[in-house]
Amino acid sequence: MNVKDELARATMGEHGEEGRKMRRDLPPRPAHEGLGEVPGDSGAVVSVQHLRKTYPGDVEALKGVSFEVQEGEIFGMLGPNGAGKTTTMGILTTTVRPSSGSAVVAGHDVVREALAVRQAIGVAFQESVLDNDFSGLDNLRLHARLWRVPRVEADQRIAGLLEAMELTERARDGVRTLSGGMRRRLEIARALLSNPRVLFLDEPTLGLDPAVRQGIWESIEALRLRSRITVVLSTHYLEEAERVCDRVAIIHQGRIVALDTPKALLKSLGEEAVELKVEDDPATVLPVLAGLGLNGSPPLVMGKTITIPLTDGPTQAPSLMDRIRGQGIAARAMGIRRTTLNDAFLRLTGAGVDGEDGQLGGNQ
Repeated sequence: MNVKDELARATMGEHGEEGRKMRRDLPPRPAHEGLGEVPGDSGAVVSVQHLRKTYPGDVEALKGVSFEVQEGEIFGMLGPNGAGKTTTMGILTTTVRPSSGSAVVAGHDVVREALAVRQAIGVAFQESVLDNDFSGLDNLRLHARLWRVPRVEADQRIAGLLEAMELTERARDGVRTLSGGMRRRLEIARALLSNPRVLFLDEPTLGLDPAVRQGIWESIEALRLRSRITVVLSTHYLEEAERVCDRVAIIHQGRIVALDTPKALLKSLGEEAVELKVEDDPATVLPVLAGLGLNGSPPLVMGKTITIPLTDGPTQAPSLMDRIRGQGIAARAMGIRRTTLNDAFLRLTGAGVDGEDGQLGGNQ
């Protein structure tokens, strides 16, 4: 049995026929007191309606966020520092109380039924909750006891998860001796111990090298396909979100500015772009480009790199490049490339437009 199959086997428990029966037997959702009505049953595992959060000092972190996540979906939340991702994640995992609006996870309201929500979810926080003085095995056993998982069943789950995360040989080593990638895999294994219906991952691959990140995502994808677990994640690695997520919500200044599949977001932008690296100040180049009658989205600017998305790349790109050369624009390099989710993010948030640099931050 390979790593992916082992991970799926280790976590399938209640997501098989028993899990489906449990979900069919869920009690009706109670009336929501104080924060509006609970959304109707649309088949969504996560349902967020008009969510607002205001912190002391009238700091509005969320300004009416609404979205739903279907069972078995990998749903990504993207946004720069301060966009509202971490606040949204905190509300859905019951660590932050909303100011208004409603959120239902696995059929339970996050305010009125916080304990039931916690029993239905697994969370891998950005900050580690592992005890560095314990071994990885002891950490997992401790958390299994906290979840009241019977010892025999816990040992089976732990063995399967350690093998799936390729940690079996290091299971008895102290957590402080593990690499960053190993600790992150151990955090995810811990979050899966309770056989959650929804797995929340806050920046699950932050700071890890590309090979380790890819391995983690392969395991998560295999888990989703085999056990139908729902995954809600936040990340600032846009190329990962583009490859892994079924849908993404781009959050900016407390609002969702786009919610769709990565493919649809790219199609709305234009699937190809002309990119040029200029010698001069991009602000002096943009008026010249505007005079060329660009048929597509306005140019995106980051540093001295100008990206021009095109609605029909194969037809438009060659002639546009010829016209740019004809204007005598001093370019160190110019070429054609496919657009990315990063381009869509910059367009939708306003960053990177009109000569302003755009950066997608990493922590919230």
